[in-house]
Amino acid sequence: MKEPLEEVAALQALAFPPPFPSELHWQAEHLRAHLEVFPDGQFVAKVGNRVVASCSNCVIDESNWESHKSWSQTVGGPFIKNHDPSGSTLYGLDITVHPDFRRLGIGRSFYRARFQYVRLNGLTRFGTACRLPDFQNSGLESQEEYVRSVISGELTDRTLTPLLRYGMNFKAILPNYLEDPESGNAAALLEWKP
Repeated sequence: MKEPLEEVAALQALAFPPPFPSELHWQAEHLRAHLEVFPDGQFVAKVGNRVVASCSNCVIDESNWESHKSWSQTVGGPFIKNHDPSGSTLYGLDITVHPDFRRLGIGRSFYRARFQYVRLNGLTRFGTACRLPDFQNSGLESQEEYVRSVISGELTDRTLTPLLRYGMNFKAILPNYLEDPESGNAAALLEWKP
């Protein structure tokens, strides 16, 4: 990912508008740190010369994966200070796709690249904690009930539903994972194993 970092960071505001907290958007200095710490784990998608999507990852160790803490505790904040090159889990931090370029298979391509990285580098899994942006308007009281409804196909979530289709498996609900009102501050822990 050698694109102008400001261009990549600017995608965040377009892809994650309010009520998503703007202070959680990547800034150029965060992306610069990702490239310094783990260049092989950062991807972009371009149409012509225009960056239309980005994908950030880090590697965490097995004990960190098993502890299932908040986003900041797991990855070490936006500068991914907990990246561990000898870890077992490629951890998905983010996929950002410009709204005009959604539903074109960019997200699926990023997931294929993530899974390929796991295979080629002999890692145990790809893991992530998935936002549940449609939970807030679902009328359901708990994220557990909501995720069960999405898994069964009764409901659709714009983030979780595609990830399940990509072969990700639901493991648990992580309460207080990230300040995210749409998700009730929780996330769905997902993993894929080769």
